[in-house]
Amino acid sequence: MTGVEVERFLRLFDPRGVVVAGASTHPGKFGFVSLHNILASGYAGKVFATNLDGAPVLGVPTMRSLDELPEGEADLLFVCTPRSANVELLRTAAAKGIRAAFLTSAGYGEAGEEGRAAQAELVQLCEELGILLVGPNGQGVVSTPSHLCAQIVAPYPPTGRIGVASQSGNFVSSFMNWSCATGVGISRAASCGNAAATGVTDFLRFFASDSHTDVSLAYLEGVTDGREVAAALRDVAARQPVVVVKGGATAGGARAAASHTGSLATDDRTFDGLCRQVGVTRAGTVEEAFEAAATFATQPLPTGNRVVVMTTAGGWGVVTADAVTRHPDLELAVLPDDLRDRIDELLPPRWSRSNPIDLAGGETRDTIPQVLEMVAGHPDVDAVIYLGLGIQSNQARMLREGGYFPDHGIERIVAYHERQDQRFAQAAHDISLTTSKPILTATELAVAFPDNPGPSTVRATGRLCYPSADRAVTALGHLWRRRRHLARRGLLEP
Repeated sequence: MTGVEVERFLRLFDPRGVVVAGASTHPGKFGFVSLHNILASGYAGKVFATNLDGAPVLGVPTMRSLDELPEGEADLLFVCTPRSANVELLRTAAAKGIRAAFLTSAGYGEAGEEGRAAQAELVQLCEELGILLVGPNGQGVVSTPSHLCAQIVAPYPPTGRIGVASQSGNFVSSFMNWSCATGVGISRAASCGNAAATGVTDFLRFFASDSHTDVSLAYLEGVTDGREVAAALRDVAARQPVVVVKGGATAGGARAAASHTGSLATDDRTFDGLCRQVGVTRAGTVEEAFEAAATFATQPLPTGNRVVVMTTAGGWGVVTADAVTRHPDLELAVLPDDLRDRIDELLPPRWSRSNPIDLAGGETRDTIPQVLEMVAGHPDVDAVIYLGLGIQSNQARMLREGGYFPDHGIERIVAYHERQDQRFAQAAHDISLTTSKPILTATELAVAFPDNPGPSTVRATGRLCYPSADRAVTALGHLWRRRRHLARRGLLEP
């Protein structure tokens, strides 16, 4: 993407000012909600609004017409007006120096022949005016570096390194909800709506050039230009990880896509083959997609596929060993003799003495960090999955809530348990940084009790605490495939 093209997208994501066209005093209208979200997210640029009645909205004075806007004060027009008003609105916007427009308005390409004609007119007009058009029929745009939440729904995610582009606004919401739940943040996000002029691949190309974005995450419903999609995915995947969820993979899904955004489905096997060929991670569910992107954003790539499972309880280790063994690309490492001997000095004789490393309840204050460091630091180990974090703090929670706290010595043991799980979570992060190897922590407590000091400390380090070992194994598989693809094509950085 050229510097000029990047600058066009920066008008959308980092505007000097935003105009909400069609602001409303009714809290249920898009024109109210979008203005509210821009103000509530802490956007520091100038905010303007138009309203036919000239009534102030949320304390913002409104203009009866965009003609009243001072020239050169805004870069982005957020359109909540009916289709009939938009052509003249865009002409005026261009005259005022606005170079990006996001249209929430419906009734275009998704609404039959008349709507398709109106959409074609819209695209041609914006090309003539030099306006970057996103939408119509879109949900909004988010840019955490600019504290911008110009969208008609919640939420506003934490700041991070994942860029999101979607043909469905609902999937933008889903990805941002997962971001809020896990703490793994997002840099930019946009729903393309009908993608009349600007599609998912345009955003992916921008993300690959964006200093705030390390990973691209996308939802596609249909492919209208197969060559362009293939070229864009190939180019972007060579520069950063790309994770894709694709709708319309079945006959029923394809019909739904056509009615949703007017998209035409492509052959699913062809698309799947393309993803494998160019190194795109294709996920089957929104959860898998977000977790893959979050893993790319927060974990180092492994140099090999040999995995050690470390667990505080045997059963978890057994099923995780099964998951690693079943995975087509991962290998359950044979525990090296020298590593076994070193661990033997720290654990009681009943420990598993194999992989999975079952600590068998023999851990003391420092055992988990010590063993974790030994394992991750060994040259015959490429990645670690750590299970059992938060167990002590979960009991501490019951002690706090059981009616006897803080007496009977409970206060001291509660503090100790919580402090230990914090230390273990921090150690997993620190050792991963020191060894440059992925260490994935998995526990259902991340969902059941997200304020547990173990999972909450994982989130505080910026990493994802996986809600199950199976999901951690899946995410690790995506990491290894990415590394293998880059190595095969000579794309690894020295």
